[in-house]
Amino acid sequence: MEIQNKIALVTGGSRGLGKNAALKIAAKGLGVIVTYQSKKEEAEATVNEIKALGVPAAAIQLNVGESKTFEAFFTEVKGVLKSVFNAEKFDFLINNAGIGIHASFADTTEEQFDALVNIHYKGAFFLTQKALPLLNDGSGIINVSSGLARFATPGYAAYASMKGAMETLTKYQAKELGARGIRSNIIAPGAIETDFGGGVVRDNDQLNAGIAANTALGRVGLPDDIGGVVAFLCTEDARWINAQRIEASGGMFL
Repeated sequence: MEIQNKIALVTGGSRGLGKNAALKIAAKGLGVIVTYQSKKEEAEATVNEIKALGVPAAAIQLNVGESKTFEAFFTEVKGVLKSVFNAEKFDFLINNAGIGIHASFADTTEEQFDALVNIHYKGAFFLTQKALPLLNDGSGIINVSSGLARFATPGYAAYASMKGAMETLTKYQAKELGARGIRSNIIAPGAIETDFGGGVVRDNDQLNAGIAANTALGRVGLPDDIGGVVAFLCTEDARWINAQRIEASGGMFL
């Protein structure tokens, strides 16, 4: 592994897809900052795993749904960049943090809607905006969508709508930030075996089998199927990929 003088910040990087992406990015030789909302011990364990790969790492608390805290968060990021990475700026922002709420369109409450929009859209929008002064020119933004923005599965109207909004935002980011050489892309996972949404895809055998039967490659996705794609987008080999929606679903619901 060749050590890179580059740094990635992964929101929600203490568990699930975020943790997998953080480890895959670190395996490419990049330093990594992971954020966590409440599970500090899990975040610290992830940091130790990253350090074991021979690259620097740090964990910072962040509630992506509370945009008023972002200024203080980036003040802390500045300090960590200097003390841990001997740097002033970072290179890749991965907007991964999220929650899952299953509710039909008719039954979705305003509270559920607001929670989803604050984390999946408003949070990612303004966190990225606040990050711009700390992002190096020629850097990258990686947003996270979902296969649910392409196909409709009952119970995810609000969640999928936020992801559709993020797909549109990604194109605007690419257009408006291109003058600085900043790329913006969005990855759209299919169903993945993680603890997301209570681990229903991972733990419900009937649901798992049904998804596998409707996926061209005949199985449900794993975290490794997503983390590697995110890590690739943090490399020089991905320098000409911009404004793209990259679905990693194994061919789900074709």
